[in-house]
Amino acid sequence: MLRREQLHQYQETGLEHILNNPFCGLFLEMGLGKTVTTLTAIDILIYEDLAIEKVLVIAPKRVAESVWSAEIENWEHLKHLKVSRVIGNEKQRRQALSETADIYTIGRDNVAWLCGMFGGSDLPFDMLVIDESSSFKNPKSQRFKALKLVQPSFDRVVLLTGTPAPNGLIDLWSQLYLLDRGERLGKYISRYREAFFKPDKRNGEIVYSYKLQQDSEQLIFDKIDDICMSMKKKDYLDLPPVINNYIEIPFTSAVQKKYNEFEKDQVLTLFEDQDLEEGISAVNAAALSNKLLQFSNGAIYDNTEEKNWHEVHKLKLVETENIIEAAGGKPVLIFRSYKHDLIRLEKHLKKYKPKQLKTDQDIKDWNAGKIQVMLMHPASGGHGLNLQAGGSIIIWFGLTWSLELYQQANARLDRQGQKNQVIIHHLTCKGTIDADVAKAIDKKTDKQDGLMKAIKARIRKYT
Repeated sequence: MLRREQLHQYQETGLEHILNNPFCGLFLEMGLGKTVTTLTAIDILIYEDLAIEKVLVIAPKRVAESVWSAEIENWEHLKHLKVSRVIGNEKQRRQALSETADIYTIGRDNVAWLCGMFGGSDLPFDMLVIDESSSFKNPKSQRFKALKLVQPSFDRVVLLTGTPAPNGLIDLWSQLYLLDRGERLGKYISRYREAFFKPDKRNGEIVYSYKLQQDSEQLIFDKIDDICMSMKKKDYLDLPPVINNYIEIPFTSAVQKKYNEFEKDQVLTLFEDQDLEEGISAVNAAALSNKLLQFSNGAIYDNTEEKNWHEVHKLKLVETENIIEAAGGKPVLIFRSYKHDLIRLEKHLKKYKPKQLKTDQDIKDWNAGKIQVMLMHPASGGHGLNLQAGGSIIIWFGLTWSLELYQQANARLDRQGQKNQVIIHHLTCKGTIDADVAKAIDKKTDKQDGLMKAIKARIRKYT
């Protein structure tokens, strides 16, 4: 387990910001540790300062279900914190609210339901944390309207996001209102628009978009600077050159059962006529690994020559979309493994207009910032391409055993000329072969050694 003293200096700075400002925003880019920073502050406020007792965390669905609990399990100084996950059907959510805990996590889509439970008045929590607060950027949304009514019931509010203004500074008003009820940016969004913006596009009397007036950007920043801390201020942040973010996605019980049965069946079928330890070959090991990695990614090829496939889960697709949404319009490069990965990603991410890297023009468009989501196989684009001008966010939808391929693929963005911090997100499904691949890469294990070790472990497991 990680220890308290292993927090980075910039996380300590963020911690002090939360402790010293009861109503504050921490705008720290994804992968830089917003969750553990906030959890450490919560621990101090509950068990050292005795300032609060119960914390409500509002987050995207999967984050509410697993991320906050998983982060607690990773840190020695947080292991005593108890989390109640307010998820599932209404009966399950009510039961979770009745449990004794330090932290209650709930999906943002259930915020209006929660507020309605208490009649739109005070909620029984001392502190509110909004993870990915940009999801409250729309002042007309039900979730914002519901939370706006109960905001006075909290003694502390923390906004967490890496992209507070994904569509421009117009998005800041509703988020800041949940901190100070209009003290800094005005009590009404109409007044905020009048003060800092002017109409940009309109159809008759209807205005579709606004653009900043001259000098308004700095004026807005000056107004919120005392309570909102941006972790892009490199003059006081000691940021590592590359952030490796490992996202462990838990299977549902039904999918986990299917995976376990599939793994066992594949092991016993492939090696039923062989000496399971002596007869294993690199070819057989690779074949078995491919089957298991396909399942982890969410789809499996059958045994026909036509290469038909069927989907077994969408968990990595959902997490990929969460990352793209949190990136707030910043370009994202996705490395995929199989043809069905490509097909499913293109379909699931259709609204982001994903593009395959095929031609020189695609490279130019990426580096010009014209492509929000680029899909690439590491073997086809892993060497020689200069893509650092187009973005700094990587998602490994499916990992590779090849350390060389992995490193060369990441080097498309992490190379000389890159002006932003590179963040590499590794999607792994908990309890699957994904974990073995991630471990092998992290330890820089030889491809063949890592693969054979993982497969032999599974053979022993079922014999």
